[in-house]
Amino acid sequence: METRAPHRRASRKVEVQAAILGAGQRGRTGAAKQRLTGFNQVTGSSYMVFWPAMSPVSPVWPRKPNLCAFWVLRLVLLLSLKSRTEGTLQNCHWLVVLNKFENVGFHLSKDRFLEHQPVDTVSEVFSKLVDSPVDPQEKYLSFPYYLQINFTCPGEDSEVLARKGHLLGMKPMIQIDYIHSVNFYRWKPENLQILLEAAPMLSRAGDCHAEAMCILNWYTPMPLKNGSVVASVEVYTNGIGPFIPRKRFFVNMNGFLRKDASGAPVFTVGYESLSLKPSHFRLSKSRPLWYTMDHTPVFILGGFDNEKAILLSDSNFHDFVLLELSIDSCWVGSYYCPILGFSATIHDAIATESTLFIRQNQLVYYFTGTYTTLFDKSRGSRGWVRVLSSECIKKLCPVFVGGNGSEYILALTTGKNEGYIHIGTITDGLVSFQMVPDGWSICEKLPGLNCTIEWAVYIADERNLLLLVKTDSVQFYLVNFNLELKTLHILYKIPEFIPEAQNLDFLVLLGTETYTDTPMIPQGLYFNTLNNVLYIWGNFILQSYNREHFIFLADFPKESTIKYMLNSYKGHITFVTEDEEIWYFLEGGYDVYRIVPSQGWNTYFNLQKLEKSPLYSNDETLVSLFYEKNHLYELVYLFDNGKERLVRRFLPVGKLMEYDLPKPFKIGSQRENKIISFEYICPFKEIHLLDVPQKQHVERKESYLALPPLVSESSGFHNNYTLAVYQGLVYYLLWLHAKYNKPYADPVHDPTWRWWQHKIVYKDYYFYLFSNRLTAEGMYINMNAYQKLYNLSSDYSMADFVFLDKGNWFSITAALLSHQDTFTSADSPGAGLEVDRKLAVSVILADPECLSSSVTQEIHLNRNLLLFKIKITDKRKCSEQGITGRNLKKTSMLIKVLGASGKCFQATTLDTIIRGFLMTKIFIGCPPGKRLAFDVSYTVMHSQKINKHYLDCVVKDPEMPCFLFRDLFQPFFLVQDLVTGDSGSFLGSYVLKVVGGGRTEETIKDYTEEEIFRYNSPLDTTKSLIWKTKAERTTSDNKFYIMSHKSPGIEWLCSENSPCYDIIPTDIFPPEFFFKLLVSNRGVDDSTYCDYQLTFIVHIHGLPLSSKRSSFTFVVSSTIFLGLVVLYILFCLLWPHISRAWASLRWRINNIMASESYFTYATSTAGFSLQSHSSEESFKGPPRVDSKEGNVQAKKA
Repeated sequence: METRAPHRRASRKVEVQAAILGAGQRGRTGAAKQRLTGFNQVTGSSYMVFWPAMSPVSPVWPRKPNLCAFWVLRLVLLLSLKSRTEGTLQNCHWLVVLNKFENVGFHLSKDRFLEHQPVDTVSEVFSKLVDSPVDPQEKYLSFPYYLQINFTCPGEDSEVLARKGHLLGMKPMIQIDYIHSVNFYRWKPENLQILLEAAPMLSRAGDCHAEAMCILNWYTPMPLKNGSVVASVEVYTNGIGPFIPRKRFFVNMNGFLRKDASGAPVFTVGYESLSLKPSHFRLSKSRPLWYTMDHTPVFILGGFDNEKAILLSDSNFHDFVLLELSIDSCWVGSYYCPILGFSATIHDAIATESTLFIRQNQLVYYFTGTYTTLFDKSRGSRGWVRVLSSECIKKLCPVFVGGNGSEYILALTTGKNEGYIHIGTITDGLVSFQMVPDGWSICEKLPGLNCTIEWAVYIADERNLLLLVKTDSVQFYLVNFNLELKTLHILYKIPEFIPEAQNLDFLVLLGTETYTDTPMIPQGLYFNTLNNVLYIWGNFILQSYNREHFIFLADFPKESTIKYMLNSYKGHITFVTEDEEIWYFLEGGYDVYRIVPSQGWNTYFNLQKLEKSPLYSNDETLVSLFYEKNHLYELVYLFDNGKERLVRRFLPVGKLMEYDLPKPFKIGSQRENKIISFEYICPFKEIHLLDVPQKQHVERKESYLALPPLVSESSGFHNNYTLAVYQGLVYYLLWLHAKYNKPYADPVHDPTWRWWQHKIVYKDYYFYLFSNRLTAEGMYINMNAYQKLYNLSSDYSMADFVFLDKGNWFSITAALLSHQDTFTSADSPGAGLEVDRKLAVSVILADPECLSSSVTQEIHLNRNLLLFKIKITDKRKCSEQGITGRNLKKTSMLIKVLGASGKCFQATTLDTIIRGFLMTKIFIGCPPGKRLAFDVSYTVMHSQKINKHYLDCVVKDPEMPCFLFRDLFQPFFLVQDLVTGDSGSFLGSYVLKVVGGGRTEETIKDYTEEEIFRYNSPLDTTKSLIWKTKAERTTSDNKFYIMSHKSPGIEWLCSENSPCYDIIPTDIFPPEFFFKLLVSNRGVDDSTYCDYQLTFIVHIHGLPLSSKRSSFTFVVSSTIFLGLVVLYILFCLLWPHISRAWASLRWRINNIMASESYFTYATSTAGFSLQSHSSEESFKGPPRVDSKEGNVQAKKA
């Protein structure tokens, strides 16, 4: 350790110097370049330009650098770094709590994960953003919670360190990884990751008379994701400020909470106890923690003596509560349920993704949580539900790995149904049980009259049950029952006594070995689905790779009895005995190590007591053990007087084993002086992995980046307004991710392209406004800070798991630096063989029929270096075509340096790592993150080329272009990789079917299987075909055509009995029809394991009418036209005669009317003159004939 400490200090100084230097000077230091390059790719180059690392308080680019201040600041940083490495800051650790939206800014606030749906709290804020690139018309929602982040350092003022780190440019970085749901039928399997940067904010609690007196915290949104209830949050710094190691937290949804009348969260499964009491743990021994691996958001732990209580935690026991369960606890013992006594103890407790199971006496209960991100809210339980009420259940057995989209649990019966087993299936919160075998008992197939099932293991992918059965003659059998074939096979008869294996590490049981007089007492089974290794444990350990031949591990003493075991699924196994001893086993080997108690444990425990660690006590008891990301943790109750508490602490297995190593040495002489030389225990000096595959790509992780908006405040602190904007932007980014899964391919293969496509040209304008403090909202949203990342840089460690498609491969290189004596005989003949004996690497494949491996060795004698180039290739035979991410073949690869097991260690700042051993999970099948998309742009371009024209609809839709009915239609598709960003033409074969259609997009109807056959099959004889092609390839049953990118295309038919036949237009435009097409390469394309199923809609216009309707329309139209022509001709011929007759008629009528008017006027005038002559004569004389009035009257007449 003393030789490594100066090297670490030097490398840290180099990193800080490189952080202070400009972007163009960072390449001068190798170590710093690696670190800062990774950080640069996370944050984006534009981010580094706009916000220099040493200018957190001002976003404006400095016009003239101050070199004096630069070197002073550099000196201050180096001095603080030196004091940091020499002080106690190595023990700094992060603190993360959950805050509700309205509690942001309160330092001591802490909330529980109760709300599971987005809330509308930021829409009003976004409507006021006028000087930002966001669209105020869009609907921006937010997530209900924030993460409050801080750190603490023992013996130091954490608040002072936090302010100092902020002023120096320290920024906590947050990496959130979401675990997809077990039910891949309902939710698409995807590994989603988002990188966030925490925003600094001063606390609102108390009076802040000066900024230096306020408590500083960092905040970041806590996004939710549909189809996920488990999220790991990893916190680290950007490399500036105090050294704080990375730390991972689990922020999981808790579906077992509700709000009471006052709005406070309360548990639905029971009543929360105020505190834990020492009496809860004095009489109780340790018990296993059972749950579904990687998918369980809430852990439960029972086993409290005569207490109807459980421990519940939604953060992997960073915090926890004690709950008294609200169950009836009724006793129904009878003659068929031979239970000797009654106890309130919860004996078995199992947690799954959405449901909790417990057993009290012979009663079994379950409680389904309310997880709206997984299924409908109505499926949540209102109380504990009792199942198998007529059965006597003696034990619950967990199934750690689900399969076929479900989780499972096993219930072992006793009494009247002895020899049967109940399999519980949990799918979307729905629980169902099935008793097997059906109609006959397991005991009927075994020797003897009666039997009892002691343990059961269910292998979901194989549909096999492995049973540990004891007959009435006290003989144990390993039995396999297949649920599909309903067959039973006795795999192995367990020996009655423990074999004799003195001075041996292991013994292969062939039936010819000698035995001791100690009986074998099997207690349980454990099967690792990744490497197909089966363990039978009790007062012994048996190991098998094929379930028929077993290896006895001789290191485990027959005087101890194992009561439970746990597996990390990364090669590390832990056993716990009845005496609370902890034993460790490394898979792939045969050595079993006792780590507690041991000499190494005593040394480590005493060191912790000397350092006054609060996690250790002279009076303590083990509660449980569990693995978290390959690290072993223990729950321990400390009985310190006045400080009794339950703690979670890390158990450093590597360090304990290192302390236990012998220190061999030999005494030699040199010039009459005796010297001591220590011998090397580890066969190599150092080991490094080179040329490892990129983690992001092989783990199939879709990564997004979201940085907080910049604020114009001089101190760089955010407020509730800016954090609300940050929350809304993160929500919209993940909404675009979810919306991107659509059948039509965008012109740019990126989910965020549509967000900024019209705003990116104004990027410099928005930054100009912010730099000159002209924005009304006082913040700047960098469009490059919200993007999808396709090439994240990482360290040189191997990925935790690898996905392999058909025929794919990956390779790694292991560089082993040997000791000097390994090559002492290098100059002699056969030096290479001598090196192979001292230093060799083995590759163990769990399924050699599925994978192949090749190892190439290179010896560099002048450097004492050996290079092992390892290549793993899929054999193209162990998986069927399936939907992306579904029904993957689970296997693993193990790389071992021979002779290094339990002897090689490397100390780090966090742990002592066991070296010379590497286990990697491998999933064979269609990897997640791949999809098939309709390349509409190229299809339109190609259609214009082969048809010499392209006619779109009259009313154009840019999202769905139209295609003309009479044109040849040849679709093209893209295979898009959502992880790497690659997008290329699909060159495989596929089957195309019309599976639905309608006259409008809203009235599209899905067709039945019979209709699909009639509309698409060349064997159809009912005149129902919708389309045809000149392609000659068909499926094996000749039902459908097989097409590819080279096919001649599709000719639309719309035959007489098809749904698109004889479409009547509703307006002046030609008829239209929407076809729902299904494209699948399943069974016709052997280039991939992926079953690319794509369903998309094609809009066809210009459909012709039927021949009958066309003839009818033609006849009617012709008749009308001819009638109009005849009428026109007749009209033209008769019109002159009609005109003359009409004119003559009018003349005669006018004459008649004129004559009648004249005679009427003359008669009336004469009568009037005779009657009024005598009266008028006295007033005036008769009118003159030539007067004006006379003329007028004459004219009227």
